[in-house]
Amino acid sequence: MTAQQQVRNLLDFIDQSPSPWHGVATIEAALRKSRFIRLEETDKWSLQAGGRYYAVRDDSSIVLFVTGSKAPAASGFRIVGAHTDSPGLRIRPNGVSASDGFARLKVEVYGGPILATFTDRDLSLAGRISYVGDHGQVEHKLVCFERPLLRLPNLAIHMNRGVNEDGLKLHKQNELPLLFAQLADEQLPQSCFLELLEQKAGIPSAQILSWDLAVYDTQKGTFWGANQEFYANSQIDNLASCHAGLQAVLDDTILDHAESTLVCAFFDHEEVGSESHIGAGGSFLSDVLQRINLAASSDPEEGARAFARSFLISADMAHAYHPNFPASYDADHKVFVNRGPVIKFNANRRYSSESISAAHFIRWCEAAGVPYQRYSHRSDLPCGSTIGPIASAKLGIRSIDVGCPMWAMHSIRESAGVQDHEHIIKVLKQFFSS
Repeated sequence: MTAQQQVRNLLDFIDQSPSPWHGVATIEAALRKSRFIRLEETDKWSLQAGGRYYAVRDDSSIVLFVTGSKAPAASGFRIVGAHTDSPGLRIRPNGVSASDGFARLKVEVYGGPILATFTDRDLSLAGRISYVGDHGQVEHKLVCFERPLLRLPNLAIHMNRGVNEDGLKLHKQNELPLLFAQLADEQLPQSCFLELLEQKAGIPSAQILSWDLAVYDTQKGTFWGANQEFYANSQIDNLASCHAGLQAVLDDTILDHAESTLVCAFFDHEEVGSESHIGAGGSFLSDVLQRINLAASSDPEEGARAFARSFLISADMAHAYHPNFPASYDADHKVFVNRGPVIKFNANRRYSSESISAAHFIRWCEAAGVPYQRYSHRSDLPCGSTIGPIASAKLGIRSIDVGCPMWAMHSIRESAGVQDHEHIIKVLKQFFSS
């Protein structure tokens, strides 16, 4: 498969995954095609060597694994971690307000998006609803409105004369509600919203109890550039890393010849700190790995031995050098699109990379014929973080933070290089097979 074909596959993957809940459903569909078996956390697990399994927690976090021919205590776990969520806007519980004949959806900021990029876009809603089922139990269902449903129109420059000099600033409480509908005289705004959910989900509005709904951009992903060497979409951070890990582990050669137990762990809530029962700071990955250990041996020491032999690659996107803003980068640590995956370093452990884990990753890049780059953030700017330090500390597993370079991180429309996605898939395959 060429680099262009891999990125076309990635763009389709992102377009099918407008929310973390849809992202996990898209991953699950791919796993079923490769004969993976879903395990429920409430059931007793029976695992076989060479088996293909996955578990889902709360619809938006997933851990998939292939049990190796060797016990974990003898060969360890090879883990790729990433996250399914992206920063953006979420609909509030009492989400509809009315004023001056317009219905607006009230939103709360999730994580750290570039809010100005949400203006003048064809926005819609995706997520899940919870409702009372036919037998009185609480059930849930994914919903996605494919058509543009919402908009955040800019204020005309005639009323905001300083916007080009001062930048667009939006008051999070007062100026972010999204225009939704023009109301008829007797129409109630909340009932208008619930009727829309009823039509989409096929669930009577009286049975709908609550929802988790994210705002997303309906524009599809695309290639761009004179030679189509770049691509753009929403949620590249970090669905691109989820896709790369998934493509690597689903390679038939890797699936059929794994000695170590291979794991992909894709978490929700990274953008808000990972401290939840489904985030990297929760017990999900640890619970799965412990159950794999117990299936191999009842000796608790075997689990400690397995972790001591394990390695975690935390895959998250990196900040590509932007030629319009050279002062935003350390001159000796500029990284460029289409020049290979980036090893991310931070002395204050915002990233988990250190010399030994970096040396291992470099060797895997060399074996795969993949170029690599090193990145360090400017010392006078605060550095973001990833799941790497959190999961590594919780499990006691050596880890490294890597990712493909990209532009406009946390914009509703991000960009990256076509060649880099092929590079990261190659090196992750090397990691799983070495």
